[in-house]
Amino acid sequence: MARNIIKKNKRCRGHQKAISKKKSHSGTESGYRNYSLYVNRVLKEVVPQKNISSRTMDIMNTVINDMFERISTEAYNLMCYRKRCTLKPEDIQKAVYLLLPEKLAKYAVAFGNEAVQRYVCS
Repeated sequence: MARNIIKKNKRCRGHQKAISKKKSHSGTESGYRNYSLYVNRVLKEVVPQKNISSRTMDIMNTVINDMFERISTEAYNLMCYRKRCTLKPEDIQKAVYLLLPEKLAKYAVAFGNEAVQRYVCS
């Protein structure tokens, strides 16, 4: 019986099936997260006297979720290309470099590494 379970879980390298999206019961649309709180915090840090409309906030949420989906899909493709079952930070960094313009990707990776270091140290 244990061998059957191991054989089922060892099917990692083929990746024949597409990634299926799980249904979310958290109240968000289509399983996407809402980043309005974070966008508002950053906006208040940069320009304290400005506000953002709800329509613009919806557009910002769409852009953030779309970029997250693109980066995660590209990182998954890189992981499969290298014939590995584990997603590593190098895959995510390379996906960012492939999807974003050169200078923006450099800053995104630098700020991402800094945020991870602060999280690890705290």
